[in-house]
Amino acid sequence: MENNNMPILEMHLIVSGQVQGVGFRAAVLHYARRLEIKGTVRNLPDGNVEIYAQGPKEKLDRLIEHLHKHNGLALIHSMDVNHYSPKNLFADFAIIR
Repeated sequence: MENNNMPILEMHLIVSGQVQGVGFRAAVLHYARRLEIKGTVRNLPDGNVEIYAQGPKEKLDRLIEHLHKHNGLALIHSMDVNHYSPKNLFADFAIIR
């Protein structure tokens, strides 16, 4: 999944706010697949949403931009974002239930 020999990074996000029960995970899935990003998104018991995303940094940054601008009914209060080298590559992007 390399794009123009750009290194693949993994991004871990914890998104807080009104992000459950409003179609936020479906929006993440839509944008991630459109950007050809691999990973997962899931609801956490504390009301936050956790995202693991793998791809070139430019695409990961675009995913964050999309989520800030086009997140449907979600109300994002904060995003805790960390980047690192992936240990295992995801095959696709999926919602974990």
